[in-house]
Amino acid sequence: MKQETKCIQAGYTPKNGESRMIPIVQSTTFKYDSSEDMGKLFDLEASGYFYTRLQNPTNDFVAAKIAALEGGTAAMLTSSGQAASFFSVFNLAGAGDHVIASTAIYGGTFNLFNVTMRKMGIDFTFVDPDCSDEELEAAFKPNTKAVFGETIANPALIVLDIERFAKAAHAHGVPLIIDNTFATPIGCRPIEWGADIVTHSTTKYMDGHDATVGGAIIDGGKFDWMAHADKFPGLCTPDESYHGITYAEKFGKEGAYITKATAQLMRDLGAIPSPMNCYILNLGLESLAVRMERHISNAQKVAEYLEASDKIEWVNYPGLPGNKYYERAQKYLPNGSCGVISFGVKGGRKAAEEFMGHLKVAMIATHVADAHTCVLHPASSTHRQLTDEELIACGVAPDLVRFSVGIENVEDIIADIEQALKAI
Repeated sequence: MKQETKCIQAGYTPKNGESRMIPIVQSTTFKYDSSEDMGKLFDLEASGYFYTRLQNPTNDFVAAKIAALEGGTAAMLTSSGQAASFFSVFNLAGAGDHVIASTAIYGGTFNLFNVTMRKMGIDFTFVDPDCSDEELEAAFKPNTKAVFGETIANPALIVLDIERFAKAAHAHGVPLIIDNTFATPIGCRPIEWGADIVTHSTTKYMDGHDATVGGAIIDGGKFDWMAHADKFPGLCTPDESYHGITYAEKFGKEGAYITKATAQLMRDLGAIPSPMNCYILNLGLESLAVRMERHISNAQKVAEYLEASDKIEWVNYPGLPGNKYYERAQKYLPNGSCGVISFGVKGGRKAAEEFMGHLKVAMIATHVADAHTCVLHPASSTHRQLTDEELIACGVAPDLVRFSVGIENVEDIIADIEQALKAI
């Protein structure tokens, strides 16, 4: 099936007389006829459900749809995008281990890695996404367990050279994890370019309507964990908390990673989304392909308008021919990048804040990547915990305005920008 069809059909196929829409299984608990039947679930000897903190049918239907969209073999949903980023790395690395990450990632993810996970004993090296091959090679250590990057960086809009980072990771026997939130699987499927694990903040384009917070982790099912068993004991040695199961042996390349993440991390940390939230997410997924087409079309026109304005200092959008990442975007994002533009208003930070205050259609909001046009000044909001040096490393200039173009009529969006610029 094509992507547009998967958005509607994948993940759930009703049987004769069953609900056309995925059912909302709003239950914490599932009944069994015997302790023996339930025991098989606890031993991972049988598939099924016993407690929603680990798995729920509604959640799994939606996870299966996202796995199909990304071309993966298994997926799990989390309560937020931050939880997905955390689980994706923590499923592989623990105290004393090392991870490489791009500097150009979402500020919350940078803080998660650079502060919180360091407190857990995991070391991180941050590399410029445009670093040389030699600089990337020098970042690896004997205890490196993964490489992490974003397809399109939030809010720097840097397009990562996924193939190059995947090649480097695989040369050192570790997987590449890609956050594909901004591109969505409609724009890019990182697994086809060599990525091993894909994450999403489903709160953004996948939901698309400011309705529900969530995250997703998708396994490409291609990384050979047993070939690098010394690096990944959690996957390749017996788990005594599950009667000595070795995930990589029992569930193979296609299922080991997600099974471990579910059986261990979700069991112990419980960051699962509610079935109702997953039902709402599925409604967003059904229109994802048509919405992304409109987001990208609108954003291209807005970016071209901004580029021609004498009140705008600079514009960053990978769809503009003069953009630094235009050629790379043509490779990885041939149908267009996303609906997010970053730009600077002449007059710096003060002018940017004044411009935002005059907008009427575009709302000032922390959110990004949904049906409504919204605007944010990252340096004073989402990235305010970073120093000026860290801001620059993340590609966030002090005057940067992040403009998330919605699916309203593009003429109304441009008219709103025009009147706000005239007012400053």
